[in-house]
Amino acid sequence: MPTGGVQVGSYDSYEQAQAAVDHLSDQKFAVENVTIIGSDLRMIEKVTGRLTLGRAVAAGAAAGAWWGLFVGLLLGIFSPDGSSWIGSVLAGLLIGLVFGAIFGGIGYAATQGRRDFTSTSKIVASRYDVMCQPAHAEEARAHLARFSLRG
Repeated sequence: MPTGGVQVGSYDSYEQAQAAVDHLSDQKFAVENVTIIGSDLRMIEKVTGRLTLGRAVAAGAAAGAWWGLFVGLLLGIFSPDGSSWIGSVLAGLLIGLVFGAIFGGIGYAATQGRRDFTSTSKIVASRYDVMCQPAHAEEARAHLARFSLRG
């Protein structure tokens, strides 16, 4: 379906628009005729903390340890006895930890202090329009009108 169509509802949050489409589905409406379009997009970046060399090395070590543990477990599957299985798991864990710490430190040094913070980001819209193909728009509006009266 093209991004156009006829607007049958407009909502302030994606969750509200999703609930409206879910209501249409519950009413056995052909939801394949519906599109949710977010308008006026913006990126929100929440700063979560200061990034230091120590934190970068620790985060790299933790990520490397997980990968090393995974590889060690895979290699341990093929070990002939229990003691070499434990040895391959521990070796993988330690090697992953060391290499992760090294690469975490290198990655931090490569930024040369231009981004000494950690953050998370997401894209949000200020409005979410529920659009529908013109042939089914009146039926969708009727269902959504009852939905909005429900609260």
